[in-house]
Amino acid sequence: MQNFIQPGHTLDLVPSADVASGVGYLFGTSLFGVATGDVANGETGAFLTDGVVEIAKTSALSVSVGDRVFWVPGSSVVNKTATAQQCVGIAVEDAANPSPTVKIKLGSVNAVAA
Repeated sequence: MQNFIQPGHTLDLVPSADVASGVGYLFGTSLFGVATGDVANGETGAFLTDGVVEIAKTSALSVSVGDRVFWVPGSSVVNKTATAQQCVGIAVEDAANPSPTVKIKLGSVNAVAA
């Protein structure tokens, strides 16, 4: 196939803020990735966009397997609030309230019917 570029599990991207290794970043309105190493503002770095990661969540929040999680850019955590936030994954393991992290599946996220 002549038009194949790459699998796309990890992409080289340029954030507009410093991103620490293991922290998520939302590019535009829909492309979310987790930095595989520290990436400086304006520099190219590798971001995982598919797979399962353990990521920071709102501590005072219970998450169940199958819950959609949404990115909170100002806090660099995920939560379950859909309003004005981008869905970035689906929980693959329960996470208690309180707890600092949750394991999520990055990548394609099924839309919820209206």
